[in-house]
Amino acid sequence: MNTANLLRLILLAAIWGGSFLFMRISAPVLGPAVLIELRVLFAALFLAAVGLVLKKRLHLRAHWKHYFILGFFNSALPFLLFAFAARTLSASVLSVLNATAPMWGALLGAVWSRQAVGLKSGIGLVLGTVGVALLVGFDHVAARPGAGIAVAAALLAAFSYSVASLYARSAKSVEPFANAHGTMWTSALMVLPVLPLFPATGSFTPGIAAAVLALGVLCSGIAYILYFKLIEEVGTTSALTVTFLNPVFGILWGALFLHETIGWYTIVGSAIVLVGTALVTGFVPRFGRAAALSAPAK
Repeated sequence: MNTANLLRLILLAAIWGGSFLFMRISAPVLGPAVLIELRVLFAALFLAAVGLVLKKRLHLRAHWKHYFILGFFNSALPFLLFAFAARTLSASVLSVLNATAPMWGALLGAVWSRQAVGLKSGIGLVLGTVGVALLVGFDHVAARPGAGIAVAAALLAAFSYSVASLYARSAKSVEPFANAHGTMWTSALMVLPVLPLFPATGSFTPGIAAAVLALGVLCSGIAYILYFKLIEEVGTTSALTVTFLNPVFGILWGALFLHETIGWYTIVGSAIVLVGTALVTGFVPRFGRAAALSAPAK
């Protein structure tokens, strides 16, 4: 991986790690449904403008069902679940729970293919569970009302990303930019019926508006463009580098901007989760020319 791609990788991880910061700021005020409807709508409009400039077509007649399925599991459902959890959990905890997505993906893949989980993967699953329990159990957010449901929602969101990855591997090939663009529009449609269930509890302020705009344009629109550039440069085979870097920035942004506490349990729990995920997925860091990048959760 050359210097330019390494910088893109770090920037992408910083942006996607920041998504949990922006959700933590805006979800308690706007509620999960309003926040995510605005996020995917802003992302769709931004990607539509980019697609117009680049002359990228969606081919809706051929792919609309695919956009709805992928949009549900890769955007609408996990975005809503993370936004729901963000009303209670800290940005740092959310970012680490998100990093379990590749672990669930490997487990789901084994079940789908009816293959037994190997010893290394089994140890990884145990470590991942222990890491999550340590992180959440010692963090002060565990004492907040509804923390258990919020943790379950965040883990289900990470699981939803793994379902999306499994579906994407078996679905017909669609151009990556069209996947991102099309699924933002279908996600905006699917979130609409949920709006009455989670009305906003506060009003827009300049800070909230900036967080929502950053989630849509920066964390969903610009981030996808960076991601697709990395795919073009380094491939999509098996590396999970962004997923492993996201919690680093999620914890950092939470501490810097929200004054979240970084305790020993934060560092140790996060490290155990990442080691467990690495064991389950067979991830081995490679920074040579053969390094690759696969679809991360964000």
